[in-house]
Amino acid sequence: MDPNVFSAMPLSTALLSTATVALAEIGDKTQLLALLLAARYRKAGPIIAGILVATLLNHALAAWFGALMAQWLQPEVLRWVVAGSFLAVALWTLKPDSLDDDGSGLPARGAFLATTVAFFIAEIGDKTQVATVLLAARYSPLWEVIAGTTAGMLAANVPVVLLGSRFAERLPLRAARLVAAAVFLGLAVWVGWRGLG
Repeated sequence: MDPNVFSAMPLSTALLSTATVALAEIGDKTQLLALLLAARYRKAGPIIAGILVATLLNHALAAWFGALMAQWLQPEVLRWVVAGSFLAVALWTLKPDSLDDDGSGLPARGAFLATTVAFFIAEIGDKTQVATVLLAARYSPLWEVIAGTTAGMLAANVPVVLLGSRFAERLPLRAARLVAAAVFLGLAVWVGWRGLG
């Protein structure tokens, strides 16, 4: 694949990143955390702002690491690391997440601070953070990966915050997990077959 193909289509990386993370986020523990925060604080604006800030910081670090990984590894090794990782994330996506905590450990301070801290920590090692690392290792420019993965997180979490538990109960979580797993499996096959360049 021509590496300049993405500069000719500037929205492709951002759109792929948005769709990938939005699908992976459905039913994820951070989405459950968004529901918990909405129920506890009942202030959509600060919660959404906290999700935005935490995701931007977390995914910027993840994307930077992914870009460094792409520079450190030889192209053929990176190709199989990325393909294998996408396959692992596909399998991981099939496992439903649960929120281990009842929310009693959330800071009693403002909704914005509580959301920012809780979301940043919850995203560490999460499948959407791993997906961000992998997307950044595979696609460029880096800012589009960060913008896309952040938009994907917001697309999945803002409706939960705004509409609360009624919306979460209506989400077809199993179907969403299957679609997300299929996307990651497709990315694994694509990278394995076509390579990174």
